[in-house]
Amino acid sequence: MRIIAGELKGRKLFTPNVNTIRPTSDKVKESIFSMIAEYLEDAIVIDLFSGTGNLGLEAISRGASRCYFGDKSKESLDLTLKNIAHCKVQDRSILFHGDFEKVLARIQEKADIIFLDPPYRDGLLDKCSNQIHEMSILKEDGIIVAEHGADEQLPEIVYGFRKIKERRYGTIAISIYAVNLEE
Repeated sequence: MRIIAGELKGRKLFTPNVNTIRPTSDKVKESIFSMIAEYLEDAIVIDLFSGTGNLGLEAISRGASRCYFGDKSKESLDLTLKNIAHCKVQDRSILFHGDFEKVLARIQEKADIIFLDPPYRDGLLDKCSNQIHEMSILKEDGIIVAEHGADEQLPEIVYGFRKIKERRYGTIAISIYAVNLEE
């Protein structure tokens, strides 16, 4: 696992020793960042189920100004912190320990991009989308990037967000949502 592009290109990231943390593969990550390139410059990013910090660090490398990393797993946060230090981007990284509700409640600014990569089939994508909508934490022109199982069909509209793209890569799918301005 490595940073694919930008100022940190080629930097290898530390990977988990346990199978409870499942980082996004480089192939899927490259596809995600191809789809969201226009949103990255000076973006405020939230990597809500950070795992290794892989997605948030790639966003920083490609021009995001700051990333909030959150996870309820201490092992995940330790790994994220190790990768942030390895990439020397502590000045652009903020870590919060806790479940997604606690993490979102601690962030005091609106985000341009929110990465959601929770454990699959736990209903967390729906709960997260509701919380994001209720808190109005996503900027009007921002996006939510949701990673989920390819066998899960996410709705076209969920809690004030409209699906604008969806791609499938084997057993993984990526759905991108934007604020539904037609509400």
